[in-house]
Amino acid sequence: MSYQKDVLRTTGKLAVKTSALLQIGVGTLANIILFFYNVSPILLGHRQRPTHVVLTHMAVANLLALLSSAIPHTTAAFVLRSPLSSVGCKFSYYIYRVARNTTMCSTCVLSTYQFFTLIPGRVEWTMLRGRTPKVIGPFCCTCWMISFLTNVFIPVKVAGPQDMENDTDVQGKWFCPSSNFTSRMVILLSISDVMFIFLMVWSGGSIVLLLHRHHQRVQHIHTPNGYHKCPPETRAAHTILMLVVTFVIPYMLNSILAFYITAFLDARPWLMHISHILALCFPTFSPLLLILRDPRAPSFCS
Repeated sequence: MSYQKDVLRTTGKLAVKTSALLQIGVGTLANIILFFYNVSPILLGHRQRPTHVVLTHMAVANLLALLSSAIPHTTAAFVLRSPLSSVGCKFSYYIYRVARNTTMCSTCVLSTYQFFTLIPGRVEWTMLRGRTPKVIGPFCCTCWMISFLTNVFIPVKVAGPQDMENDTDVQGKWFCPSSNFTSRMVILLSISDVMFIFLMVWSGGSIVLLLHRHHQRVQHIHTPNGYHKCPPETRAAHTILMLVVTFVIPYMLNSILAFYITAFLDARPWLMHISHILALCFPTFSPLLLILRDPRAPSFCS
C-alpha cells in the first residue's frame, strides 16, 4: 500500500514539474513569435501602430518573466543537485518581479488605449485620441522604470535556500525563500497590483458598456446577406476583454494559494509548483490569444 502511495506521489510530482516546463517552453516560443510579429512593420519599413509598440514591450516582459521564473525551478528540480546560490535567487526573483509588473502595466496601457479609441466622437475625446498614440511609447518605458524602482528592495530581502538556518528542510531547496519580507513590503507590492487590476477592470468594464450601447444602436441594421461583420475596433475590444479575464482569474487563484501558503506555512513542493503555474498563465496564454486574434493571422488560426 505504501509502495502505491509512493508511486502516485512520484507520478504527481513529475506531472506537475513537466506541466511547468511545458508551460515555460510554449510561453517562450509564443512570446518570441509575438515579438517578431509586432516588430516586423519596422523591419519591413512600415510605421508601427501604437498597439504594436505595447505588444512588443509586453512580449519582452513576458519572456523575462518566464525565463527568470524557470531558472530556480528547472535547475533545482531537474538539473542540479544543489539549489541556486543567494546571488542567483536575488537576480532571478528581481527580474521576475520587474517583468511581472511591467506586463501588468503594459496590459493596462493597452486596455486604456483601446477604451479611448472606442469613445464616441466628442471634441475633448477626439483631441485626447489624437495625442494618445504619441505617448504610448513613453508610457511603456515608464512602466519599466516604475517596475525597476518599485522592486529595488527585493534583492536585499531574498536569500538563497542554503542561507536559511534550517538546512534539514529538503523541500525548501526547491525555491528561493522570501520570508524576510515585512508586512509593509507585502502591502507596498500589493498596492501596485491592486492599482493595475483596478485599471484593467475599469477599462474592461467601460469597453463592455460601450460595445453594449453600440450594439443596441446598430442591431436594426442588416447586411444584404444577413451577416454582421465585426468591425476592427470591436474585434480589438473583444481581445482586450479576453486579456483582462485571462489575467484576473489566474491572478486571483494564485493570490488565494499564496495567502494559504504564507498563512499556514505550507511550503510543500507541489503547492509551490501549482502557484508557479498559475502565476505564469498570463505570460503563457496571452501571446497565443493576441496572435490568434490578430487580423493578419491566417484564417485557419482565427
